[in-house]
Amino acid sequence: MSDTTGTTTVPEEGAPVCRRLVGRTAVITGGGSGIGLATARRFAAEGARVVVADIDRDSGRAAAEETGGLFVATDVTDPEQVEALFTAAHDTYGSVDIAFNNAGISPPDDDSILTTGLDAWRRVQEVNLTSVYLCCKAALPYMRRQGKGAIINTASFVAVMGAATSQISYTASKGGVLAMTRELGVQFAREGIRVNALCPGPVDTPLLRELFAKDPERAARRLVHIPLGRFAAAEEIAAAVAFLASDDAGFITAAEFLVDGGISGAYVTPL
Repeated sequence: MSDTTGTTTVPEEGAPVCRRLVGRTAVITGGGSGIGLATARRFAAEGARVVVADIDRDSGRAAAEETGGLFVATDVTDPEQVEALFTAAHDTYGSVDIAFNNAGISPPDDDSILTTGLDAWRRVQEVNLTSVYLCCKAALPYMRRQGKGAIINTASFVAVMGAATSQISYTASKGGVLAMTRELGVQFAREGIRVNALCPGPVDTPLLRELFAKDPERAARRLVHIPLGRFAAAEEIAAAVAFLASDDAGFITAAEFLVDGGISGAYVTPL
């Protein structure tokens, strides 16, 4: 996404990528688009065997074909489908080494607490928080048997900050992801399993573009708070996920890993 303040920059096409994930099986929910798709590409480039889960069969299948991986159509709010996803990953590739629990929604009817209805609240909680609980619950037994594994749960910078332009259920769901991740990271640390929360700032994805195209003033109001002066590229977030999944992050667990362009550290942003 380009704007008058700055432009999104991404790694050059064909730039060398580390091969830190060779032979590892990585399950990615919401892998058909946005951060999930960028991460599927990055994981594959680093040597991982990629399992793409998405409720959208067309985009999910396309992502799996592009990365030479497996596609499993999955409603992440359905416990049986989530169990089947991780079973398919293990049965196909023999291990579950990485779980990137990334699926999420941010619907327009999730707004101020004064206007957000209970149905909208519950829908966002189910997709953004309960699904992470289900995915961790399904992945952990495989990782415990292996004696190792890396779980990365997508939270958000809003989990550590407050906003006057509220999306109340989204914010609460991401705070829940962060708290749950911290607890799991502590609980399973001595079993060789690391669990971390990725906290991205605003990312240039189709979802964000659609949201802000409808309300440019809302976009401008957010952009002014980012010290780097632009939204993140999905590839930049994927690079952070790959790091957290790799042995380079071997001493990192139960952490909130902020990739937010400096938002959470800012009081006044540069002119």
